[in-house]
Amino acid sequence: MHTVVERKLQASLVLSPELVVPVPARLSYRTADPYAACITFHVDSISPVTWTFARELLAAGVFRAAGEGDVRVWPGRTGGRAVVCMALSSPLGEALVTLPAAAVSGWLELTMRMVPPGAERDRLDLDTSLRELLTPEAQ
Repeated sequence: MHTVVERKLQASLVLSPELVVPVPARLSYRTADPYAACITFHVDSISPVTWTFARELLAAGVFRAAGEGDVRVWPGRTGGRAVVCMALSSPLGEALVTLPAAAVSGWLELTMRMVPPGAERDRLDLDTSLRELLTPEAQ
């Protein structure tokens, strides 16, 4: 049986130091894909945007700068509160978002209770995944 851990939160899209736009977001973790974490922005819109990256990257980014390339994460402070900063880059553009650190840390703690770091491999169902890849779809 696979479990999903989700947490809705308010992200902030940083357009400039003076202009920050609130964006509804949701963190998701599925034990069926134990290495991955997802964040979906604009969750209540008709065009949500989802980014998938290593859960380990987000966990490291709560405490120190982590990542290179498309997803970079680091701790910060804004308005006197602790945040997790996330820089996202794609061929369509770049974005800087901040997330409340307490919400991210609490969600990460729940995911790590479900699948402790280092135990992800035990949760992978490689036989089923291979069967799905190698079995032609019914026509």
